[in-house]
Amino acid sequence: MHSPDVAESTGPYALGELAKRLGAELRGGAPERIIRGVAGIEQAGPEELTFVANPRYAALARTTLAGAVLVDLDFADVEAPTLRTKQPYLAFARALELFYRPPVFPPGIDARASVADSATIGPGAHVGAYAVIMEGAWIGDQATILPHAVIYPHARIGDRLLMHSHAVIREYSVIGDDVVLQNGAVVGADGFGFAPEADQSWHKIVQSGRAVLENRVEIQANACVDRASIGETRIGTGSKIDNLVQIGHGSTVGRHSLICAQTGLAGSTRIGDQVILAGQVGVAGHCTVGDRVVVTAQSGVPSDVEPDKTVSGYPAMENRRWLRTMAALNQLPELMRTLRDRKSNLK
Repeated sequence: MHSPDVAESTGPYALGELAKRLGAELRGGAPERIIRGVAGIEQAGPEELTFVANPRYAALARTTLAGAVLVDLDFADVEAPTLRTKQPYLAFARALELFYRPPVFPPGIDARASVADSATIGPGAHVGAYAVIMEGAWIGDQATILPHAVIYPHARIGDRLLMHSHAVIREYSVIGDDVVLQNGAVVGADGFGFAPEADQSWHKIVQSGRAVLENRVEIQANACVDRASIGETRIGTGSKIDNLVQIGHGSTVGRHSLICAQTGLAGSTRIGDQVILAGQVGVAGHCTVGDRVVVTAQSGVPSDVEPDKTVSGYPAMENRRWLRTMAALNQLPELMRTLRDRKSNLK
């Protein structure tokens, strides 16, 4: 049996047709040239498309063997044919959609799935083997619920859910349309709330609130969005939550924000619209991060951040100031040595 090294692809496409589909200008290549796939710039061959979006890879465009290169409008001429567009990275993402053939899950409920009689599932759903849908759950049209996914009682879910294996939607969660839950994502687990007892033990606080995902949210593998003790935890329309992210109870993430891997939001954090939290960022509880803020990797945010700022470090500060601080810190050993020498000369 043949086992392909990569996923099956659609196509091929003539280079002229591909340019039209991507809204790009073809320069330096025959429109009838055939493109059969996509690849990185160092691996691409004569029948593959690649791209340059980062200037550090510009030199590779002069030596690539690719059949064509997606570049921005002002990119210098190179030997390879170029497809020129204002947003080459976005165009490459769309090219991937053209060539990638995702698995198809036909409508139907597998006999090995467990679906409560009181659950409602809209038409066109695929429910895989050993998936569990509990009592009172309501699911819209064209859902894809893959094996071993679990939906708890009274969850309400919109249309076109894509729920991968071992993802979980807990009780009373509210999920919008076109939501994607990758493997192991958990929406609506208990928030981390405990009150101290007189004997120094911890009394669990009931997490009676809910978790809400608005439309077009994607939660990636093994990330957690906890439900609130009271009120709700909410992820806004179009926001994307990366692997191994923790969204604490009662937090809010605005629209079209990116929360990157291993980031943690403590309880009652407020994240605005179009915010980017890079990998391993930590935000303290009850903080507000304004719209369009960028927090660079491994930064800690202990207080509010105004809109339209880029901040870095711990405690997080304006990025340019942090860069100057780090430059000064690297010079500190030499400065200390100079200071000791001067003190010795004074004696």
